[in-house]
Amino acid sequence: MYDLGDRLLMVASDRISTYDVVHPTPIPDKGKVLTGLSAFWFAKTGHIVPNHALSYTEGVPEEARGRSIVAKKLKMLPVECVVRGYITGSGWKDYQRTGGVSGIGLPPGLQESERLPTPIFTPSTKAEEGHDETIDFDQAAEIVGDRDLMARVRDVSIALYQFASDHARERGVILADTKFELGLDDKGELVLGDEVLTPDSSRFWPAEGYAPGKSQPSFDKQYVRDWASQSGWDKTPPAPAVPDDVAARTRELYVEAYDRITGESFDAWLERTK
Repeated sequence: MYDLGDRLLMVASDRISTYDVVHPTPIPDKGKVLTGLSAFWFAKTGHIVPNHALSYTEGVPEEARGRSIVAKKLKMLPVECVVRGYITGSGWKDYQRTGGVSGIGLPPGLQESERLPTPIFTPSTKAEEGHDETIDFDQAAEIVGDRDLMARVRDVSIALYQFASDHARERGVILADTKFELGLDDKGELVLGDEVLTPDSSRFWPAEGYAPGKSQPSFDKQYVRDWASQSGWDKTPPAPAVPDDVAARTRELYVEAYDRITGESFDAWLERTK
């Protein structure tokens, strides 16, 4: 993050973390995929909520082209805005333990990775260290200090998820869940910030072969996470180097997500931002 006075320059790195520890090995082009996908979604979702993106070239140093956004400054809300359309990950663990997620009761008998009857808003804290913790709507409203604003955040988050889920599904991709970051501009208007609907902030699954009752293959860093969990590493710093073949395959998955979702080649994004 670089302060440009009345704006910010946000540069996405190629670094990758698992279990809250950053690995020394970069994933080639990862930052450019995240930025290109964010740019795609920002352009598609302006009818739902304004966003912070101003430019991807003007004001961006040449060495950071393709992986940078010049953005409005926002006062970010102190909660993560998570929407789930399928029961997986930490939501699946919560469901097994409590029969619901974030205080929202769910039908009994759901299987892992099953589609939910309707998308649910399951906010979480923004932890300074360690893991974010899932909270319910009332807790989120208390943290934000404005229940009406939190209701608007919930409704916008679900609308964004639904729009993106429908778009992705038409292209053979399931959006299982995602996380949004929202803030207020200098006029007090709600604005979408950070990255949006990328493989780092979302779970994208290939629609072909999808079957509930098990975990699903995904277009995100799960490939690296699976390698890390089987590597013998104890998940404490420092993280080990990622093997070249794992890094290369991870890049392929990120680029495939871009190509499928946007309907264009990743090379087209690189060309536009030279």
